[in-house]
Amino acid sequence: MSLTRREIREKALQTLFQLAANEDLSADQAMQQALTSHEELADEVDRVAVPKYLELLTSGVTEHQAVIDAKIEENLANWSMKRLAKTDLMILRIAIFEMLYVTDVPAKVALNEALEITKLYSDEKSRKFVNGVLAKVADELAE
Repeated sequence: MSLTRREIREKALQTLFQLAANEDLSADQAMQQALTSHEELADEVDRVAVPKYLELLTSGVTEHQAVIDAKIEENLANWSMKRLAKTDLMILRIAIFEMLYVTDVPAKVALNEALEITKLYSDEKSRKFVNGVLAKVADELAE
């Protein structure tokens, strides 16, 4: 299975969302579920190969969540982390992880990818919100 980086980011979103919703799920189980369709799961398919970038995003966001969340928090204007939609929070975490820790992904690319994924999984209001937070983070990093 060959996935583009955007598709991998979407799978990372699905994986992280599952992990947040189900504490009994391992990261590996969540990645397997994100990579297989419901029909495949019903047939109990063999494990699929997990792309290295999906592992990096999943483990990276999980390991650095405190730093990432602090970065989100300091760039929220009149908003709190508790009020964020879970989908938007996961999208922000992935993008900020890439901005801070993935050297071959420019901040603008991480921001644009996050906006494209937000278009698929959220609404226009969320897209503007995600753009605002990530633009502030990107500007900070550029300084």
